[in-house]
Amino acid sequence: MTIQTTTHLNFRGDARAALEFYQSIFGGHLIANTYAEFGMPAELPGADKVVFGLVAAENGFRLMGYDVPGATDGGLVGGGVTRRENHTTVTEQALFISITAADLADLQTYWEGLSVGAVIVEPLAASAWSAGFGMLTDRFGVTWSISVNS
Repeated sequence: MTIQTTTHLNFRGDARAALEFYQSIFGGHLIANTYAEFGMPAELPGADKVVFGLVAAENGFRLMGYDVPGATDGGLVGGGVTRRENHTTVTEQALFISITAADLADLQTYWEGLSVGAVIVEPLAASAWSAGFGMLTDRFGVTWSISVNS
């Protein structure tokens, strides 16, 4: 039996913008169905928000997201600050998204895309355990851990 896991992120009103951003970086196709498309009266606040969102690419990237009903202040639900302190990573977040690739050049492209408007936690560079490792919190509050398989 084969299974697949997909990270599902819960946003405060900007799921569509986040999913479009991730699609622009990782490629693939985007599905973004609104609450109105699933039966909510279109005149109600939030009817235009995403109830089911997915970015899926042939390179293996998959990410789901939706807008929590009534949440409109932007960003990720349960987000928080992630920082380096005394050579350790300290975070208030429940999770990070980790991506790996065999080639630093491939990761560099993803890093550059995710870096737009991001807070860099650890610059992408060689580390003791990888030919390339970096960590950042993107403009939507999602922290990404990026590394070369070595």
